[in-house]
Amino acid sequence: MVQVMEFTQYQFLKQHALEVLKEDGKTIPPVQEINPIVLAYIGDVVFSMYVRLRLLPTSKQVRVIHDLGSKMVSAICQCQAMESLQEELSDAEQVVFRRGRNAKSTVPKSASVHEYRMATAFEALLGYLFLEDEEARLEEILDKSFAVITEKLLSHK
Repeated sequence: MVQVMEFTQYQFLKQHALEVLKEDGKTIPPVQEINPIVLAYIGDVVFSMYVRLRLLPTSKQVRVIHDLGSKMVSAICQCQAMESLQEELSDAEQVVFRRGRNAKSTVPKSASVHEYRMATAFEALLGYLFLEDEEARLEEILDKSFAVITEKLLSHK
């Protein structure tokens, strides 16, 4: 019975979201009001796109790009990137980092709780910067993260 209720609630929320899409004048809510898991969802898309674009010149083979890209966007690699950047964050970025790290979500078997929470914080930070149109800062963090992850992958051949 509980699963039926959850599915019914999901269907209602999904229908509501579709109806909102039809309304004119809807804007994105203030970033501070967006659930950190939603910020992480946006950040995941931003980072995935960035990594795959950076990998395009490395190979003409989709499988190579996919394999490298999948590894680079993993929670383990994102955790390593976040750990290297954590000390450089502004006060506002620290707030987003903590919100993302402390957000409740299911941890997959592919990463430890710490790695997954840090990766969620990393993605939430990217989502925040993207939605706030902080393009220069976003690019700086993306570039530094890519460098950290690349170095880690090269040192663990």
